[in-house]
Amino acid sequence: MSRACLDGNEAVARVAYRLNEVMAIYPITPATPMGEWADSWAAAGRPNLWGTVPTVVEMQSEAGVAGVVHGALQAGALSTTFTASQGLLLMIPNLYKIAGELTATVIHVASRALATGALSIFGDHSDVMASRGSGCALLCSASVQEAGDFAAIASLATLRSRLPFLHFFDGFRTSHEIQAIELIADDDLRALIPESLLEAHRRRGLSPDQPVVRGTSQNPDVAFQAREAVNGFYAAAPELVQQAMDAFAALTGRSYHLFDYHGDPAAERVVVLMGSGCETAHEAVDALCAAGERVGVLKVRLFRPFSAERLVAALPASVRAIAVLDRCKEPGSGGEPLYLDVVNAVQEAWADRTAATATAAPPRLIGGRFGLASKEFTPAMAKAVLDELRQAKPRNHFTVGINDDLSHSSLAIDESFCTEPDDAFRAIVYGLGSDGTVGANKNAICIIGESTAHADGTPHGDGNAHGEGSAQHAQGYFVYDSKKSGSVTVSHLRFGPRPIRSTYQVQRAHLVACHQWDFIGRFDLLEAALPGGTLLLNSPWEATEIWERLPEAMRQQIGAKQLRVFAINASALARELGLGGRINTIMQTCFFSLAAVLPLEQALTAIRSAIRHSYANKGERVVALNLQAVDAALARLAPVTAGPVTAGPIAADPVAADGTAAGVPDPLATAPAFVRQVIAPQLARQGDRLPVSALPVDGTFPCGTARWEKRNIAAAIPVWDPEVCVQCGKCVMVCPHAVIRA
Repeated sequence: MSRACLDGNEAVARVAYRLNEVMAIYPITPATPMGEWADSWAAAGRPNLWGTVPTVVEMQSEAGVAGVVHGALQAGALSTTFTASQGLLLMIPNLYKIAGELTATVIHVASRALATGALSIFGDHSDVMASRGSGCALLCSASVQEAGDFAAIASLATLRSRLPFLHFFDGFRTSHEIQAIELIADDDLRALIPESLLEAHRRRGLSPDQPVVRGTSQNPDVAFQAREAVNGFYAAAPELVQQAMDAFAALTGRSYHLFDYHGDPAAERVVVLMGSGCETAHEAVDALCAAGERVGVLKVRLFRPFSAERLVAALPASVRAIAVLDRCKEPGSGGEPLYLDVVNAVQEAWADRTAATATAAPPRLIGGRFGLASKEFTPAMAKAVLDELRQAKPRNHFTVGINDDLSHSSLAIDESFCTEPDDAFRAIVYGLGSDGTVGANKNAICIIGESTAHADGTPHGDGNAHGEGSAQHAQGYFVYDSKKSGSVTVSHLRFGPRPIRSTYQVQRAHLVACHQWDFIGRFDLLEAALPGGTLLLNSPWEATEIWERLPEAMRQQIGAKQLRVFAINASALARELGLGGRINTIMQTCFFSLAAVLPLEQALTAIRSAIRHSYANKGERVVALNLQAVDAALARLAPVTAGPVTAGPIAADPVAADGTAAGVPDPLATAPAFVRQVIAPQLARQGDRLPVSALPVDGTFPCGTARWEKRNIAAAIPVWDPEVCVQCGKCVMVCPHAVIRA
């Protein structure tokens, strides 16, 4: 087996492409890259596991995609697709048919919020929960490694059980997170999928050689019985999924179960959840157990068909209180879907436990919501949930991670609780969409994650799911604005000697880098900076001028935290070298120079190798310019000498108790109350602190609020030169800033 740095989408696409013959695709954030990978591989003529190039077809909607998948399956082909959110909902009519006909397939879902009062492109489980009545099995992966592994496990399980599978993972948090993972070799996939199952699937396809009628109309006299006839398949499915997991473990050494428990074997308090939040809860439980608390986490892998017996068997016999977390909201229900299933499982199955492990009464059960639309879920929030279970009457139907000042459902959080390991280097990098920052950081992750592997390319580790060993583990997560290109991107990078389970944003950074000077003073760049850490600036000013140009609040933070400050005019250097606005190679070199995650010479060698690999198809000139940028960056990087700091308290909390943004920029001082109280905190990147009462209940906003957002993101603006203008009018059409008038 080999090791590579991939995001969740690519990890899944690599497996799905090799195990299918027909792929219908339609782009939808954040699942689009899976289809793009498949399309590019097919265009390049890459064969699947059986030596044929899959047919990849892009349709005009997700409804059309579902129709193609359904039709291909009925012809006996191995078929799949990739989707999310409303895209999945458009497939639901076909999902009912595919499941009703007991047709084997795996559809991969980068799970995303559904549009309600407002559109959100970010991740939660709303979409798959809306499809849970379709009859599809629902299998949930919690990390990049698991996403690739479960794509293979689901492929075996669907062929054995004949139930179609929705394999889902958290949109953005897992789909776009980069980790160094162990890849699944072709030989392992061949050994995993028996030819006999493939032949059985093909024989069930419609063929004029063996004609049958499928898709009939049924009257009340038989329709009920026909629906109940499938019960045996659903009853058998959990065991078949576990068998698929066991077969996968035998080949790869990575072991999974329908419900994986982690924590104190004699835990009294347990949190139950699925998706990427499992990794965060795992980290929090480790810290709490080390402090002597008897707690645990139960990770749900197979949500449908739900195996009550296996869930109860996975819980420690000592458990007295359980909190179930759902990453969705189901208005009007008696509880969210996972909570209701766990309540039912405990009530029905607890009494059936063996006499040796039975307890006097079922544990107390509460449920809550977390992480909707990619809202952060941190170890402090996991601790708040476990702490609530200590109460004599713990709050049911709670929320965690927000301030619910209307229904008063939210749990109090101890923000000082932090579990980020001390031996992991952490960095936060602020960039602008399309300036190359995210690409540079992805390269940095791959350089560190892959350059520290064994020379023969074999993975480090003892065969567990995350590969313990001496290699540097790397993680990258990128926070995108919904405005995409031209908006703020924040890269959260971690590097360390141990597996990284921190599926939340960096809370304490050794290095903070700002690639756009205009961000300075606009929001708090240094809130997460560790004392003694490093600040790297891309500045249009000389290092000797920078201190005087920094806002006083920022100078106070630098002084209070004793930060080292370095600067480079990367934008000017990129223009000098002919790289245009692409500052990624320059800033990446500066990052490695200051971070010291790798010896500098080793890092520079890896950067140069990455440049040759990344830009080879753009010609030798581009490769040479980027190689030149590496040496030039080291020469131009300069320290900034701290000057005097005005005494006094550091600037106040950007969001006051009434929701108004403190220190509102002058242009907003005369803005309407809604802009000052709701829009301004979001512009200051403090929207997480807004209470529930500040937001419109039905998604209705006043008109004209966009005019108060003055981003000023352009490093340069076009100027009309009448001496060379021929009045063709083309500049009016192509100017991206809309500042040139005819």
